[in-house]
Amino acid sequence: MDRIKILVVDDESRMRKLVHDFLSKHDFDVIEAADGEEALDCFYRDKEIALIILDVMMPKLNGFEVLKEIRSTSDIPVIMLTAKDAESDELTGFNSGADEYISKPFSPKILVARVEAILRRTNPAAEEEKIEAGGIIIDRSAHTVTIDDNLIDLSFKEFELLTYFIENEGIALSREKILNHVWNYDYFGDARTIDTHVKKLRSKMGTKGNFIKTIWGMGYKFSTANDNSSS
Repeated sequence: MDRIKILVVDDESRMRKLVHDFLSKHDFDVIEAADGEEALDCFYRDKEIALIILDVMMPKLNGFEVLKEIRSTSDIPVIMLTAKDAESDELTGFNSGADEYISKPFSPKILVARVEAILRRTNPAAEEEKIEAGGIIIDRSAHTVTIDDNLIDLSFKEFELLTYFIENEGIALSREKILNHVWNYDYFGDARTIDTHVKKLRSKMGTKGNFIKTIWGMGYKFSTANDNSSS
């Protein structure tokens, strides 16, 4: 089976090497670009690129400019990288069509987990019809959820929310990120709507609701591991 090809764009050679080496260890085929113009050259030349990891601050063309050009012709998944922590930059990235936004410094393991999660969501051919975690089975084709062989009744958004949590098991997710992915950018209300949906979802899941951990001041994390870092 051919390896999935990923384009890594960053003007820092050490950062490119770090990401390149880690993705290669996870059986991805990685190509690199050192600036925005080179990134677009690679993108237009190589039609096998399945995902782009794109730095924001770069010479010639910055990441937002590159993303705008890419989005004019393609829906290819894009993860934005930045050293900045400003919320406005993250909103700019999402409003420009970024699929994920990761601030430096970051854990390479987390980056790989995000890459794999995005590829599962955006590549229907590679997406498994059923996913399972801790006795919870989600059947995408039937749009059903069973817990310990018992069918549970979820609303459409609860189903999407639980699916997103399980797809990103072990990853801390902000409320804003959950809204962007589960509500597909079309919800502009208070992010606390997530809390309401999580409360209802936990209730329907019974004891398995404890797998949805609260990350205080940020959001939530789905984990089947026993820990005391959240509630």
